[in-house]
Amino acid sequence: MSGAAKEGKDRELTALQAALAAEHAAVYGYGVVGGRIGEDRRAEAQSAYDAHRARRDALTRDLRDLDAEPVAASAGYALPFPVPDAAAAVRLAVVLEERVAGVYSDLVRAAGGAQRAAAVAALREAAVRAVRWRGGSVAFPGLAERSAASASAGPPG
Repeated sequence: MSGAAKEGKDRELTALQAALAAEHAAVYGYGVVGGRIGEDRRAEAQSAYDAHRARRDALTRDLRDLDAEPVAASAGYALPFPVPDAAAAVRLAVVLEERVAGVYSDLVRAAGGAQRAAAVAALREAAVRAVRWRGGSVAFPGLAERSAASASAGPPG
């Protein structure tokens, strides 16, 4: 394998591990969301939890197929803010999806072929879930620096 090919594989492997770590955190976070969310959105939280578990399991298999040791889940994760009620649970769900989308955008850049297609699908799914939780969309899902710059620039013209 040439140096450039090895470097590309290493980038993809690093991005796969980061995606797996993000999915571990999302599964944990949705456990918190599910415990605080209102009954009206509980099915949505359960669906997201199940989706992240499925992505986590698929990434674990992909890494093992590449003869890599998948990054292990932490025993616990620090939440970005306290989650005492349903409104905070919704905000946490948005943060979880935005973080996952950001990591998958990195994987889209690093991967090729079927892995890239899977990363695009995961990015799209996270962006759609974030929109549903937030109640609105951002210009560049998964690219926080661009969405933040767009928001600070205000409307065009």
